[in-house]
Amino acid sequence: MTARLATKLYIPPQRPNVVLRPRLIAQLNEGLHRKLTLIAAPAGFGKTTLVSTWLAACARPVAWLSLDEGDSDPIRFLAYLVAALQTIAPTIGAGMAAALQSAQPPPQEAILTALLNDIAATPDPFVLVLDDYHLVDARAVDTALAFLLDHLPAQMHLMITTREDPHFPLARLRVRDQLTELRAADLRFTPPEAAAFLSQVMDLHLSAEDVAALERRTEGWIAGLQLAALSMRGRADIGQFVRAFAGDNRYIVDYLVEEVLQRQPERVRNFLLQTSILDRLNGPLCDAVLDERPEMQHDSTTPFALRPASRILEELERGNFFVVPLDDQRQWYRYHHLFAEVLATHLRAEQPEQVATLHRRASAWYAENGVPADAIRHALAAKDFARAADLVELAVPAMSQSRQETTLLSWFKALPEPLVRTRPVLSVYYAGTLLLSGQIEGVESRLQDAERWLGAQSGADTAMPQEALLATTRGHPTVMDEAELRSLRAGIALYRAASALALGNVANTIQFAQQTLDLAPADDHLRRGAAAGLLGLAYWTDGALAAAYQSYTECMVRLQQAGHIADTLGCAIALADIRMTQGRLRDAMSIYAQAMQVATPPDRPTLRGAADMHVGMSVLLYEGNDLAASLQHLLASKALGEHLGLPQNRYRWCVAMARIRKAEGDLDGTLDLLDQAAHLYASDLFPNVHPVVARKARVWLAQGRLDEALGWVREQGLSAQDELTYLHEFEHITLARILLAQQTKSSLAEAIGLIERLLRAAEAGERTGSVIEILVLQALTHHMHGEIPAALAALQRALTLAEPEGYVRMFVDEGALMVALLQEALAYGILPGSVEQLLNAFPKADTETWRHGDTEMDRGSVTQVSRSPGLPASQSLIEPLSDRERDVLRLLRTDLSGPQIAQELIVSLSTIRTHTRNIYAKLGVANRRAAVRRAEELGLL
Repeated sequence: MTARLATKLYIPPQRPNVVLRPRLIAQLNEGLHRKLTLIAAPAGFGKTTLVSTWLAACARPVAWLSLDEGDSDPIRFLAYLVAALQTIAPTIGAGMAAALQSAQPPPQEAILTALLNDIAATPDPFVLVLDDYHLVDARAVDTALAFLLDHLPAQMHLMITTREDPHFPLARLRVRDQLTELRAADLRFTPPEAAAFLSQVMDLHLSAEDVAALERRTEGWIAGLQLAALSMRGRADIGQFVRAFAGDNRYIVDYLVEEVLQRQPERVRNFLLQTSILDRLNGPLCDAVLDERPEMQHDSTTPFALRPASRILEELERGNFFVVPLDDQRQWYRYHHLFAEVLATHLRAEQPEQVATLHRRASAWYAENGVPADAIRHALAAKDFARAADLVELAVPAMSQSRQETTLLSWFKALPEPLVRTRPVLSVYYAGTLLLSGQIEGVESRLQDAERWLGAQSGADTAMPQEALLATTRGHPTVMDEAELRSLRAGIALYRAASALALGNVANTIQFAQQTLDLAPADDHLRRGAAAGLLGLAYWTDGALAAAYQSYTECMVRLQQAGHIADTLGCAIALADIRMTQGRLRDAMSIYAQAMQVATPPDRPTLRGAADMHVGMSVLLYEGNDLAASLQHLLASKALGEHLGLPQNRYRWCVAMARIRKAEGDLDGTLDLLDQAAHLYASDLFPNVHPVVARKARVWLAQGRLDEALGWVREQGLSAQDELTYLHEFEHITLARILLAQQTKSSLAEAIGLIERLLRAAEAGERTGSVIEILVLQALTHHMHGEIPAALAALQRALTLAEPEGYVRMFVDEGALMVALLQEALAYGILPGSVEQLLNAFPKADTETWRHGDTEMDRGSVTQVSRSPGLPASQSLIEPLSDRERDVLRLLRTDLSGPQIAQELIVSLSTIRTHTRNIYAKLGVANRRAAVRRAEELGLL
């Protein structure tokens, strides 16, 4: 952890001779049973001092975070929040720091949920203090804290000091008695407290009348009293000073600071003014800003005005000169905010020509000491935009990797537009930052600016003369030689590829990704890996799965070589998804198993993405009908915490759990989970080949809600005559199911034609997973029409493809109609081993035994009709029943067994079986009771 981070987590010590305020301490103690203590008052009311005094006697452990403007970046805020909480227990947010630094940090709510779980597991209650919250200006941070408060475990109490109320629901907290508030009226010194402060702290011996006058004039405002006391030191005319003392807070501050400054030695006065530009102070930094490094002995005999900055800071602190220590070693300090503001005002008024110089010196010191963010901030404040641009270029790679786009964008926007346009490196980085922020607009114009200065227009190969290039970039080393120029052009092509993919332009994605590979040096693993990944995504979107798999494999290898190990887990998801579409489930499981070993190394913390590996394994185990193991992996994923999942993990988790709920027969619960998934989905450039709403349409069919399914068809503008693409294949298969459920002659004809076209397209694309599902649907369609040979032929093809890879739920999820078809296949001796296994996989509740005499007539059949692709009760028959079939149907309503029915009608048992199969197919059912119930619904009995 850097020194700067350490100062933000340092709890200010209790000041010596502090005025005890038991009435306020009691309020703070009493508020511990609530969620939040809010101390809100203007500057100078002693908010931080009160809290540090209270904490000195507080029995609870305390985490402290001093906030500044930079914490408006949500990623930075969350990183500091985790660091602060880890001072209580290192286990809080363990592994999350690395996740926040990754190229794809987890969603904010996921991070907070994981933190809340860790906080809830902390054995002892503690306090978290957020100091100076008013300096944060970000809705995302407000939202984060509101979420935190809504779900805050009893172990943690949050305390916030601020000059203005935060933007989260304080009213709700008040109503629920979850909020303790201290305002300016509470914090003002009472007359006895003012007297104690002036005598004990400021060492002034005033008359009771003068104390009362100062208290009245300042209205108990602590900063005003402190400034007044500093002004009175050494005066002989204290009474006259008190009588002349008047005005509101701002005028009092201006007057008193002027009084204080005028009474200081010249170098101390100059020190105060010129160091007021700094948020934090230490000796070497102040010396660098003042550009003074006196070689003086550090002892008490050295005149105060000539001592080095570190000694001056110590003396100022001991003299109660509005200096606050920020660490135990008294190396880092800050001025009281109000004091610093007024000092800065005086600096601008008295030494305007020095302000830019001071900021430049501060920028140089921070750059030399490895604090780029502060170096950039001071360069911008100095309006030294060329230097700021150099520093930003150097800082971008690390900032981008840790996903601090909010800060980067603020820097880019602070730079003059003409300057950015003349710097190709900066322009390319700007484009990349926009893409990382999810902003497409403006990307192309930035890339064109870079190309213009590289001497290329829209992909031309000519380059501007080397001398001119170096002149435009101020000799920045990033663009000094031909190899780095090629890298820059490769970056332009890479961002064009990403932009094209985000816009859905597959052809341009392929073109620019290939261009990146042509330009990037062989050892530029990160760019080459990213380009290979974008190519893989483009091929995948286009249905070219073999090419997609090859490109994504290269992406994974390159990212590993670049050291981005956690990002390779995202590649594993893509590779496994592709293999599943190709019908290669065993390969997909092997990919996940190997990736899990990478994600959970025995000697290092679990990597982000481990939770996704569990979800992927769950999906595959579900298909193999191991529902218990599938559920266990989902629970294991959730137990790891959302911070160990990639951005789409929660979405994938809900979809996987929805499958299990559907298998359990909980269709309402299935829809609830799919609704959650739809809310969580955010594009990660993976092709969305299984849209949530299409999954919901299938559940509506299973519920008999055909109208809602048809509504989805209309909304999507789907038609059986559409041009077929892999991207919409799942939707068109769903459309075929809906057309079958309509049961009109035209819809059935459309469905049959669409299924045939889908099958040809999937076979041509070698998408075996899709081929199996389409064959299953085709087999069921033929069976519904009594076309037994065609149904069995399609089923046999599906079984032949499915059995080696362990497909089970592809068949079981079709429900009752599939049981009848499998029984038919068994009767004809088709792949009996596979068929037996599948029939055994159906739940017992879905099958019943038909008996004749003392022997079993058939393997069993489903007791509850499935309507996928079954028939809603309100629809008519596919084909009318014959007279003989009606006779059989009437007897099925009785208690007669199969042989007894054959005897009653004077026909063979095999003839009764044929009639029975035809009745089931025409009614869209798969067993005797369902046939009778369906016939009654249609008025056939």
